[in-house]
Amino acid sequence: MLINRIQNITEAKNSYLSVNNQSQVNINGAKFSFGHGSKPAGENDEIPSQLKRGVLISTVAAVGLASALIAKKQGFSLNPKVIFSQNPKNWAIFKIFNKHDKNAKLMEIEEKEILILAGASAAGGLAGGAVFDEKKHFKGKVRETVNQLLGNVAVPVACVSAVAHLYDKNKAKILSNVPQAPGLGKKTAIFNKLLTALPSAAMTIASLGAGIVGGNKLSNFINDKVYHKKVERKIKTTDFAPHVDDISMAVTLMADKSALSTAITRTVPAFLCVPGYQIGTHRG
Repeated sequence: MLINRIQNITEAKNSYLSVNNQSQVNINGAKFSFGHGSKPAGENDEIPSQLKRGVLISTVAAVGLASALIAKKQGFSLNPKVIFSQNPKNWAIFKIFNKHDKNAKLMEIEEKEILILAGASAAGGLAGGAVFDEKKHFKGKVRETVNQLLGNVAVPVACVSAVAHLYDKNKAKILSNVPQAPGLGKKTAIFNKLLTALPSAAMTIASLGAGIVGGNKLSNFINDKVYHKKVERKIKTTDFAPHVDDISMAVTLMADKSALSTAITRTVPAFLCVPGYQIGTHRG
């Protein structure tokens, strides 16, 4: 009996070593999984290409529509004749601050617009997931929607927004305590400008960090108390993509308008496609 068991284990080991990148072997009809981070037998780690493409298209379409509606509400024309008669750099989504034309109309993306874009991204991703994925994964996508909107968007936005408005309200007092180097040279002026940017930068980083950690804690709490799933949701690299909007919002509210700040703002819709894609391709 012992000899037979040893033979079975040896055969399983040889079978495992002979197959490249396979994590399942069959021992007397029972499936076993090996390897770091492998999932239980029967679960597929691969996301179908059709699902990836479908969710990406639906998410980008939803965010694009939301961006167009925001631009329209802010006074930009959606008439194709007007749009295509202009240089693309003057389109709402691309137009950035120009110091030679400070009164030019620019598309503003702040708290309300960020939440609208994030909601559109989530709706697009969820719709794409519903159409292109199996029905059994839909409930997991709904849970991921709540996690993404609250944990990765709402909580960080609230933290950064609160700190940005606090800074704006006390800006003069804060900057009056920032030391300045003496002198009138160009290098001194640049150095002093960097010094005055430090308080807002530090407050942005601190508030964003608190928002990311707080949002992650909230997601874990919801998984545990609402969905009754003991899942320790860890902070992933992709979780940082939506926070470009927080940085942009902080720059918009804390710093003087510039080409750099508006250029950062223009990337927000693209980065906010990430949570929608994560939702649509989620299969947990």
